[in-house]
Amino acid sequence: MKVKVKLNKDQDLPLAVIYTDKMTEEVERAVAFLESSASSGPLIAQQEDRLVIIKPSDAILVRVEGGDTVIYTGKGKYFSRKRLYEVYQQLGQDFMQISKQAVVNLTCLESVEASFNGTMFLRLEHGLSDYIKEAYRITPIKKKPYYGCVLGGRIL
Repeated sequence: MKVKVKLNKDQDLPLAVIYTDKMTEEVERAVAFLESSASSGPLIAQQEDRLVIIKPSDAILVRVEGGDTVIYTGKGKYFSRKRLYEVYQQLGQDFMQISKQAVVNLTCLESVEASFNGTMFLRLEHGLSDYIKEAYRITPIKKKPYYGCVLGGRIL
């Protein structure tokens, strides 16, 4: 893929245009990266009486617990006033929704284990874990050059 950057003093916001004869996986990844970069910014959450700013890359697991959106990092547990889908939009391309109630950081994934009733058990960093519901299930890849699995349509 060729990349060109043109500076334009009249352009106040960056604009990306991709010229291609067909949609390829490389083009789809570039589009996904550009879209996620535009929306990713710091998360604002609450811990006890104070507001805390969390870098999206520090989030390991975001889960709805008892109606509250909870963000887990290596440093602790934080509460967000936003709904899960709003937090998910801010997180970027390293995150994936694994159920209606949870989003995980794929870079923090330690292992995936088969569980009962068609669910999969995810083990994450810092002792965190959750289940992938059947609709978000993993499919193994056995063909070369891939050795891994597909998680919700994404190759790991």
